[in-house]
Amino acid sequence: MAIEQPATRPANPRFSSGPCAKPPVFNLNNLAVAPLGRSHRAAVGKSKLLEAIETTRDILGVPADYRIGIVPASDTGAFEMAMWTMLGERPAEMVAWESFGAGWVTDVVKQLKIEANVHEAAYGEIVDMAALNYDNDVCFTWNGTTSGVRVPTGDVIPADRGGLTLCDATSAAFAMDLPWDKLDVTTFSWQKVLGGEAAHGMLILSPRAVERLENYTPAWPLPKIFRLTKGGKLNEGIFRGETINTPSMLCVEDYLQALTWAKSVGGLKGLIARADANAQAIADFVTDHDWIEFLAADPATRSNTSVCLKFSDDRITDGAAFAKAIAKRLADENVALDVGAYRDAPPGLRIWCGGTVETSDIEAMLPWLAWAFDAEINA
Repeated sequence: MAIEQPATRPANPRFSSGPCAKPPVFNLNNLAVAPLGRSHRAAVGKSKLLEAIETTRDILGVPADYRIGIVPASDTGAFEMAMWTMLGERPAEMVAWESFGAGWVTDVVKQLKIEANVHEAAYGEIVDMAALNYDNDVCFTWNGTTSGVRVPTGDVIPADRGGLTLCDATSAAFAMDLPWDKLDVTTFSWQKVLGGEAAHGMLILSPRAVERLENYTPAWPLPKIFRLTKGGKLNEGIFRGETINTPSMLCVEDYLQALTWAKSVGGLKGLIARADANAQAIADFVTDHDWIEFLAADPATRSNTSVCLKFSDDRITDGAAFAKAIAKRLADENVALDVGAYRDAPPGLRIWCGGTVETSDIEAMLPWLAWAFDAEINA
């Protein structure tokens, strides 16, 4: 017997993995206080930018001696900036288990042509982080947005490492407890866990990373937007809100509103709890339905933000077409938008479970997923 359409719909059907859902309290009218038409270098602009930096520090628990800067071009720009300015002093350990990590491998090996050991794992799996040489510089993603796989712990990263650790944490920051003492460079964007707007990246540097910047000059030229030093010293202004290029003060205000909401739900612990509850709702659904599985087989490495699923029914002959059809049915009914797997990932679904998503919306969407599967498998 065919499953009937569920009676309840999600209040917010936005489950995209980036840009992600806005905070539940988002109201466009609240952005009216943004200093539009003013210079970002005026006192009001610099004050807003510094507030964004220091509130980020407070919520994430970033140590006082770490620098935090707002940089151009989202997480990609922030991570590229780190690689181009700091790598090359020693060999690199390049770690990839999904598409973005693979992109960083390409940059280091083919563009910068740095001596590197490349460690790769298939989608749904993870590299053995304990097997890396931490006397080299190590580049890795904490949470694979396109694979649903995350680093379970930073315990294997030695405190007395010789190299730097460069961590792309764009789908992890504000949803996972990052071990700052194990991370020398950390990057993320506003558009992921806090549902901010695109095009702005965050760059967090440990004292060891600052030391590298001040004592090492790359062999290649650096474009203006990558230059973090001036006269051989760190350009401290960048980390006080004096951005390299012009930021959008509208986007800054939106980020500040999201940070205020984050504090209202309990800060980092509250955000982690919200993401965990969302991911658990999906885990319960997977347990109850034998035709769907997690892409990440090991529960210890499953993401609580970018949850990736695959269909496992023997009646499916074309996995890619089937997954696309399911995603289309859900979108057509306006119950789950943008939940198709990433284009380079195995066929399936990717459901964002970060803290801006309400668990009640996940729970209302899942019966629709069962309905869509039933309708498509019997079509």
